[in-house]
Amino acid sequence: MNIFLYCIIFIMGILFGSFYTLAVYRIPRKEDITHTHSYCPNCNAKLGFFELIPVLSYIFLGGKCKHCGKKIRIRYLLLELLSGATFVLLAMGLKLDIYNLNIPNVVFLGFSFLYITFIFLIAGIDKEYRKIEKSVIYFGTIIVSTYMIYLYIVEHANIHRYVIYLFAMVILLYFDNTAFRKHSENSYTIGILLLIAIMAIFTGEIATIYTIAITLIASGIYIILRKIKLSRSSVKRPDNIRQELRLGFILCCSNIITLLSLVNM
Repeated sequence: MNIFLYCIIFIMGILFGSFYTLAVYRIPRKEDITHTHSYCPNCNAKLGFFELIPVLSYIFLGGKCKHCGKKIRIRYLLLELLSGATFVLLAMGLKLDIYNLNIPNVVFLGFSFLYITFIFLIAGIDKEYRKIEKSVIYFGTIIVSTYMIYLYIVEHANIHRYVIYLFAMVILLYFDNTAFRKHSENSYTIGILLLIAIMAIFTGEIATIYTIAITLIASGIYIILRKIKLSRSSVKRPDNIRQELRLGFILCCSNIITLLSLVNM
């Protein structure tokens, strides 16, 4: 019966993943993500029910739009599968058993799914646009604030250290309103700091330290490989490695790896 439970969780994961692909495309364009019907971004044709089934639609359609024949990026399929796998690995780490479900684990799993949604959205948008989307940061702040309230009321946890993080986040957001609108480099840096603060509140300081360590290693490898590629290129181009580095994307990937590793230990 546990296999049945994990199958349900996997299906939930790929459904969330399908939503991520939509949200990552629409949020930076300020488009509605809840009421507007799904459509092909190339020909604007509305998609039917059988074109919206996660994973299966991509396979049955051969990775192409049914209406215009435009090839659908494989990242949509990979994101759905990755989301499903992440949900299952998290549930397995919590040792969920269909015969022994307890409220704390189920509640934590629910908050974790919302947190993973936040992480996937930040990562997807940063990967595409090198931007830490402010509206998604607000979404993450609501998640961790609600989680803090739950810990305090239900589990009587000491939340003083979390309040410090939230206070720091409020200050950063207050002084960065103009920077966010201009999409400046300073805004990106503050967005990264806000992202790290949200990670620290939900996953804890130790997990965040591991996340930052993995990020530094991955970023260092990227910079070295990028410099080697530029040095061998016959076309002279300015070295914009800092502007090319998707630090938010790397942080989010590192955080997911850290979170899944810790819960499955």
